[in-house]
Amino acid sequence: MFTIAGGAAAAARWQDRGRCCRRRQVAGQRQVAPPPGGRTEAGAAVAVAAAARWQNRDRLAFRSLVRKYGCDLCFTPMILSECFVQSVKARHSDFTTSKEDRPLVVQFAASKGEDWAEATRLIAPYCDGVDLNCGCPQRWAMAKGYGACLIHKPELVADMIHQTRNTVTDSDFTVSIKIRLHKDYKHTVDFARQMEAAGASFITVHGRTQEQRGDPVCLEAIADIKSALQIPVIANGDIRSMDDAHQIQKITGVNGVMAARGMLENPAMYAGYKTTPLECVKDWVNIALSTGTHFTCFHHHLIYMMEKSLTRAERRYFNVLGSTSGVLTYLTEKYMVEFLLQFRVILSSLNLNC
Repeated sequence: MFTIAGGAAAAARWQDRGRCCRRRQVAGQRQVAPPPGGRTEAGAAVAVAAAARWQNRDRLAFRSLVRKYGCDLCFTPMILSECFVQSVKARHSDFTTSKEDRPLVVQFAASKGEDWAEATRLIAPYCDGVDLNCGCPQRWAMAKGYGACLIHKPELVADMIHQTRNTVTDSDFTVSIKIRLHKDYKHTVDFARQMEAAGASFITVHGRTQEQRGDPVCLEAIADIKSALQIPVIANGDIRSMDDAHQIQKITGVNGVMAARGMLENPAMYAGYKTTPLECVKDWVNIALSTGTHFTCFHHHLIYMMEKSLTRAERRYFNVLGSTSGVLTYLTEKYMVEFLLQFRVILSSLNLNC
């Protein structure tokens, strides 16, 4: 089973890795700045869904963390293809990767085939695949022709897949979609068959309709979609542990699972941990500080990761800490965490400046 982290920092696990993303090498840490292009932050695809408008290096930092703990594949947050194509500045600010950040799928929002195809042409040298978001239920997205409204436009989506597939000559490069369910999920089965025929490499299914939020996912629908297709199918929704992942895979027969919110609380979930281990907290501190992660993002992830290990009084104190110095001091005193040498020097300098 393949594990995927979606959204702000996606992750997945497949039975057939060969059908997913091939690893390529990108020399050093790079930002994409091909001819004109850009993007607007629009939420997350699979793993950091709760944090708004962080810098791309912050998302890269969290992807680096989940890859250390069993995540096979990461997705980026949803990128607006029209903006990506039009603004060099947006491309510089919205996409960062590194040679270790593989395999990687870049998820786009698009309402026109030419936008997604051109965005794919620009991004293809820096990733292993692209994904079209046909599942975002936010009203602003659907009002612009993005997200979940696309499951009601099968001819358009099929044409978008066809155009995008023809843009990239590399047969290992994946062109996929992420969808939600129709109210009558038999229509979703038909939709998925059309996308397979159009050339989709794999399909991720969030097992709820666009109107549903906290309802349980419909595993019967995901199972029917899986049985109707020859291409890999990924299940998304209600995956907060490897027990959940194995249970959903057993019921539906899917090739992999994608988690987002569960990985916020426990980035080590795919490694089999029930809660975030202290070693994972230590790894996050070291990765975040070494990459210059913004304090808001750095602290936000720790709040989620440590929620189950702190008492209510401890959470009240920790959650309002307002500086990297304060957070590092707290972690050092409570857990005796051993940071990298350069960060102990940083901590000392921060304390002197407080």
